[in-house]
Amino acid sequence: MNLRLALGLCAACPVLPSRATVSDWILPDHVPFSQVIVQSHRGAGVLAEENTVHAFRLGWSLGTYAESDLRTTRDGVIVTFHDDNFSRVVQGVSPALARQGVKDLTYAELMKLDVGAWKGDQFVGRHVSKLSDAFAAMTGHPGRHLYLDIKNVDFASLAAEVHAAHVEAQIVLASPKPAEIRAWKQLVPESDTLLWMRGGDRVLRARIDALRKTGFAGITQFQIHVFPNRTLDEAMRTAGTTAKKLGISAAAARASADPFTPSSAFLAELGRELRARHILFQVLPYTDDPGVYAPLLDLGVMSFATDHPDITMREIKAYYERHHAPTR
Repeated sequence: MNLRLALGLCAACPVLPSRATVSDWILPDHVPFSQVIVQSHRGAGVLAEENTVHAFRLGWSLGTYAESDLRTTRDGVIVTFHDDNFSRVVQGVSPALARQGVKDLTYAELMKLDVGAWKGDQFVGRHVSKLSDAFAAMTGHPGRHLYLDIKNVDFASLAAEVHAAHVEAQIVLASPKPAEIRAWKQLVPESDTLLWMRGGDRVLRARIDALRKTGFAGITQFQIHVFPNRTLDEAMRTAGTTAKKLGISAAAARASADPFTPSSAFLAELGRELRARHILFQVLPYTDDPGVYAPLLDLGVMSFATDHPDITMREIKAYYERHHAPTR
């Protein structure tokens, strides 16, 4: 994807002032609705059993990019699976097996596990997917994109599968580690990449300062995790994090008039800088509240990752309609 062309960015866009509280740039003024990028977390969010080809197909049918988490079996097969053990998504296994993970089993052993029953009766009998099966579903469908979130995988082996399937331009390598992003770009320069991070303003500013020294090397998309202050405790539980890890005072965040951590001013500021660098600005809001999308779009957010892709797409479309922008 050519982000500069797709997003209508200008080479002369100024780096924003540090006190920005709203954005003078909003998505409907620059990007057709059909080109808005929404990442369906773990395939199709909460709508299906996660990280399977069935979930990816649902995510694609909603007009989104599906997201997969990558792990490698004991015998070297790359599969799409999030957790480091089976305790959450595999029912009826022994305590010993529940504590094990993908790396401990061969692919044949892994295929004996049902990863759909925990989600509901309609998903019984679903199994872990090979990454190559997901790529096969993308072949001949250039509009199908897949985020690859790195958990445990050898980059050389992953790159070989990407090249073999000829899906270089359809994948987005996602990682919280800038060094991994740079290493991947050396192997598959045609692909997009996403660096993600979370924290309060102070923590994020320090990390971004370090990125400026590299010129944001290799990064084409940048994701920030957003925590609504009104439901901060629930959001942190969902994200599996704490105020200490975020580098914030939870009491101060709850009492703040600002709706978000990191702050609205920080998000607007970062959005302007990323647009000046021709980098897609994505956020992952930890909430099921549909009311967060319009305020985030007002701050210049360009893209979302979500566990609720149907709601996210609905709210973005409504935002476009309020701003009299075509949605077809």
